[in-house]
Amino acid sequence: MAKKIEGTPKAHGFRMPGEFEPHQGCWMIWPERTDNWRLGGKPAQKAFVEVAEAIAKYEPVTMCVSHRQYMVARESLSENIRVVEMSNDDSWMRDVGPTFVKNNEGKIRGVDWRFNAWGGLLDGLYFPWDKDDMVAKKVCDMESVDYYSLEDFVLEGGSIHVDGEGTCIVTKACLLSPSRNPDLDQEAIEDMLKDYLGVEKVLWLENGIYLDETNEHVDNIIHYCAPGVVALAWTDDENDPQYPYSKSAYDYLTSETDAKGRKLKIYKLHIPNEVLITKEESEGVDAVNGTLPRNEGDRQAASYANFYIANGAVIVPMFKDEVHDAMAKETLQEIFPDREIVGIYAREIILGGGNIHCITQQQPK
Repeated sequence: MAKKIEGTPKAHGFRMPGEFEPHQGCWMIWPERTDNWRLGGKPAQKAFVEVAEAIAKYEPVTMCVSHRQYMVARESLSENIRVVEMSNDDSWMRDVGPTFVKNNEGKIRGVDWRFNAWGGLLDGLYFPWDKDDMVAKKVCDMESVDYYSLEDFVLEGGSIHVDGEGTCIVTKACLLSPSRNPDLDQEAIEDMLKDYLGVEKVLWLENGIYLDETNEHVDNIIHYCAPGVVALAWTDDENDPQYPYSKSAYDYLTSETDAKGRKLKIYKLHIPNEVLITKEESEGVDAVNGTLPRNEGDRQAASYANFYIANGAVIVPMFKDEVHDAMAKETLQEIFPDREIVGIYAREIILGGGNIHCITQQQPK
């Protein structure tokens, strides 16, 4: 049984490791919401299976699944993937699972942030979200990992990226959104990040990916690949609405240094051609009041930066965009010469509002 710890990770000598540091394993949640995933979630489930199986070649994977879909998930996944029953509202483990922190002795603890479905009653994406808000604590219980729990500070795991050496990157669009922590200003939010992630410096990008329904999570526009090294979603098309977002991020980051005083090495990952919802895809989703609709022609916030770094591999979304898919894999292989670059066709995941990084959460070794 895990116990709740008073105080803060920073005060106790804990920090959030970089995703590129060694993992104990990876956590995921099985998709089944019919008002978000088309055709009863079946196409998305196939994509989640592909992601889980790809990661499981490199590190242990645990799939959390509701009682309704337990047997479906168990029979869809190979035996080496652990399947556990856990109630949930949807399948975004990055955002609802615990943020794991670690001290110099290698001890692991969890951070249980509050979750309000990316905006609560103001601009949240579904209601209710109480089962999702319990996931972090349940994961910590299952692993017997003690945890810090914040009573009223809202944060999603996809809205932070750290280098494990004192630096955190976020977006103002998300963290300063009135639907998260409206009573706190930028400085107060930064103090919370420093205390609970064990960081010294926070870099604030203005925006994330155009039309990202999470209020522009940082993990869709940028990814820490190593201390001092980031991959940034980019487009050369100055008429693309994404261009000013990426250009602003690039200009800001080239003028900044990290917590160790380093200039960042920035690799550009060109975004894929527009991914638009088709009529058939739109009609496959149950239209439910209180849930964000999926309309024909809607542009999806597709980005190659939303990859997952596993032990020995990088699992990256592909979009059947021959030119940009190949460019993304090539760039990532240059950044990660010692890891295998594994592409997974991820259209069914982006149709649900996120991608491979959003549906995974690493547990450090």
